[in-house]
Amino acid sequence: MKTQVDFQPVLLGTDFNCYGMARSFYHEYGIKSIAFGVMHMAPTRYTKLVDVRVVEGFNSNPVFMETLTAFAKTMDPNKKYLLLSCGDGYTELISEHLTELKQWFVCPYVDNELFKRLGSKETFYAAAEEYGLPYPKTKLISREMVERGEKIELPFDFPVALKPSDSIAWLDVDFEGRKKAFILDSRQQFDELLPKIYQAGYTGKMICQDFIPGDDSNMRVVNAYVDSDHHVRMISLGHPLLEDPSPAAVGNYMVILPEKNDQIYQTIQKFLEEIKYVGFADFDLKYDRRDDTYKVFEINLRQGRSSFYCTLNGYNLAKYVVEDVIYHQPFTETEYADGDQLWLGVPKKIFYQYAKESEYKDRAVKLLKAGKYGTTAFDKDDTLKQRMLMHYAFYLMPGNYKKYFVQR
Repeated sequence: MKTQVDFQPVLLGTDFNCYGMARSFYHEYGIKSIAFGVMHMAPTRYTKLVDVRVVEGFNSNPVFMETLTAFAKTMDPNKKYLLLSCGDGYTELISEHLTELKQWFVCPYVDNELFKRLGSKETFYAAAEEYGLPYPKTKLISREMVERGEKIELPFDFPVALKPSDSIAWLDVDFEGRKKAFILDSRQQFDELLPKIYQAGYTGKMICQDFIPGDDSNMRVVNAYVDSDHHVRMISLGHPLLEDPSPAAVGNYMVILPEKNDQIYQTIQKFLEEIKYVGFADFDLKYDRRDDTYKVFEINLRQGRSSFYCTLNGYNLAKYVVEDVIYHQPFTETEYADGDQLWLGVPKKIFYQYAKESEYKDRAVKLLKAGKYGTTAFDKDDTLKQRMLMHYAFYLMPGNYKKYFVQR
């Protein structure tokens, strides 16, 4: 743990992502983070690692800027204040107000122009095409196409994946059967779902993609930190073995096995450096056995919800951003992560029961038996009340899997 503390982390959000980043700062620098959000959430409800400040309407303007402007007036002039987003909506707000926020905060984020290019799946795939980043076959669907009632021809067979291009706008859309993303097995399901989506008020485009076959163990996740001069300082690959099956959180990783793959590392690093990226980035990929390729689904312009797997494996996320933008330590070389700690977001019994049998599961079981595992949720230095709350949350998880889990 470093003893020099002349900065203050300010986190936006109060969820698991926030708690994971707060743990990273606490264990690297012995520092308590400040977090702003719209509500108290279980991962940070009773923690002593974060000073949570709840502000109604903070996730939109004008409250967002009013709150941070007022906070800036109270800041210690002898400290640097590091502003980090823990959610897509907050990342968008930072990028919109980047110039103004930089008056008071250190903000390692891309400008609004690059955010708009990468933040929407539609424009991200155009960038992926330009820079040679493999992605699934894709069909864009607009509200106008659906409202005209035209038959939408797809250049691939069912099953297909269907998801919103604008994941931030999707957060405000609600209808029976709503999910974060859909896997559709038939034309009938496809034709019935699209009108419901637009009748519910969503106005953006939908992304329909060729479904890459295989279960959760074919997924990969990459987290990286890119410094102010566009050098990738750290890149870490995780191999998800299980995802959250509940509709609102489908696709969230719940078990991650550390892995190293030079091909993936070089492909992602090349893309980030050529596009002049800055800050944390989180990629979701899936292995396509049909052409032996890892294909990218999306980029999140922040660290991932499960990114504490990096810190758990010895690659503390806080260290890279602080060394870059707080202490201005020069870039020397890229660290390619290669750890041996299994990350769990569920109780072990759920992993044993629901993760598909494979050589990767066998490796994960060996790590569990050797005691080489950890989770974002339980910090030994945190309050008993916080740890008990998270034990209760873990206790409730089997019900979700029993209700929603489908093996593919």
